Amino acid sequence: MIVELANPQAVILQEINEYKLTQPGIALTYAFCIRQQGEVDFRVVNQAIIDRWSVSGLVRVKEMAWKHIEPDPKDKIE
Repeated sequence: MIVELANPQAVILQEINEYKLTQPGIALTYAFCIRQQGEVDFRVVNQAIIDRWSVSGLVRVKEMAWKHIEPDPKDKIE
C-alpha cells in the first residue's frame, strides 16, 4: 500500500507553524515529503524548521525522517 499526502508542503508547514508539533512528529511528515520529492520545495520547509528550532534541529528532523524511510537493519523482525 502506498500512502501519499495531498499537498505535503502545506501539511508540514502547517504542522511546524500552527500545530507546533514536536520534532519527531515533523520527522514523520518530512519522511512523507522525501518520498513525494517533486511536490515539496525543501528550501522552504528546511527554513521553517530552522526558524522554529535551529540548524541542529533540522539535522535531528532529517535523521529521524530517514530512519522512517530506511530503518536500521538490526531492528528488522524476522
